[in-house]
Amino acid sequence: MTNKYENFYSYMGKFFGSRIVQTETKDRIYDDNNKLWYVYIDKSQKVYAFVSIFNNVIKNIYSTNNNYLKELILEIQKDISIEPSIVTSIYEDVYIECGLKIEVLNNYKHFIMIRGDKEDD
Repeated sequence: MTNKYENFYSYMGKFFGSRIVQTETKDRIYDDNNKLWYVYIDKSQKVYAFVSIFNNVIKNIYSTNNNYLKELILEIQKDISIEPSIVTSIYEDVYIECGLKIEVLNNYKHFIMIRGDKEDD
């Protein structure tokens, strides 16, 4: 979905400006135009994980459960080749489990670079 989707803010609004999310991820989540949001929503309409992407570059990642995040990332990888993206490092184990390449960045304490390769296609 995008921020133009009818129910976007009912799902995502509580994450924008959230001090809890910012403290946990060391990242701020913005509802920028042109981002495509992949969101894991359960049957009760609760958001458990999301990834925002712009031009195949991941911009934001958040999850309350690493299993849901893993499922979401694996689904995204089926559709797109993830370009190098600087993301929060707290989900590093999930990135590795999903087969993403990791690069530690010297000047970023709480962020790492990830990228996906579709070499097997």
